[in-house]
Formats: sequence, structure tokens, C-alpha cells
Amino acid sequence: MSTHHGILLHIVFSTKHRSPLIRDSWRDDLFGYIGGTVKDHKAVLLKAGGIEDHIHLLLKLHPQFAISSTVQLLKANSSRWINEQRKATKSFQWQRGYGAFSVSQSMAETVENYIANQREHHRRQSFTEEYMQMLRLPEIEFDERHVFDEEVLA
Repeated sequence: MSTHHGILLHIVFSTKHRSPLIRDSWRDDLFGYIGGTVKDHKAVLLKAGGIEDHIHLLLKLHPQFAISSTVQLLKANSSRWINEQRKATKSFQWQRGYGAFSVSQSMAETVENYIANQREHHRRQSFTEEYMQMLRLPEIEFDERHVFDEEVLA
């Protein structure tokens, strides 16, 4: 029997300390770079979106690679690219962790629309509120005190 897969994940992570460093002027270039980088792990970037302090990605992953390995690849390479291209006003880093949420094929379009409308969405809800809701809806266990470990807000 052949091997078949359709692993879709909604990946979310923020800038270190949730600093508002991602600018409209280069956000699409960042997503293009991420789309090229994930190909190294046989993954496909289906949709990307975000605002100044965080991004959302809908990825089709290949089962040959662990989720953590693919996310590490794209975070490391994209932060290096941002710094080498001098895109941010100061040294750029992503937060240490990330969220990874499974998406069924039947919900892919809904997630794509959600990701595409991040600017509008965040007129009504902060990233912190959004992320906590993303953990609560699928009943993911977490300790609220440690969701943003080592994050210090200015």
C-alpha cells in the first residue's frame, strides 16, 4: 500500500516579548521566505497572516519530519533572514514556544479566512486573548501562569 497523508496544522507564535516588530512593508516578504524554507521539510505553506507581534501559518506537513523540527527550522531561518536583511529596528527574535493546532481538511478554508483577516480580528481581541481562546476551545490543558514563560511585557 502507498503512504498517504494530509496533515494540516495551524501554527502560531509571537515575537520575543510580543514586541511589535513585524512591519506591513516586509511582512509579505517574510511569509514568502517562510514558504520557501518549509519546503526543506517537504511542507507547504497554505496561508500566512499576522500583525506586528505574531504570525499564523497554515501548513501542510510531511510525516517524515516532527512538528517541532519543522517549526524550529522556519523560526531559526526566518529570524536570521529578518536580522540579515535589517528588517526590524532592533535585534529580532521569536518567542521560545509556539502553538500547533490540527486542522481537518473540511475546516481548512475557515482557518485560511481567519488567518487572512488578522488585522480586523485584532481590532476586537488582543493576541493574549486570542491565544488563550485557541487553547481553551479544544480543551488543551495549560497553566495560565506559564503560557508566556519568560515573557516580560514593557
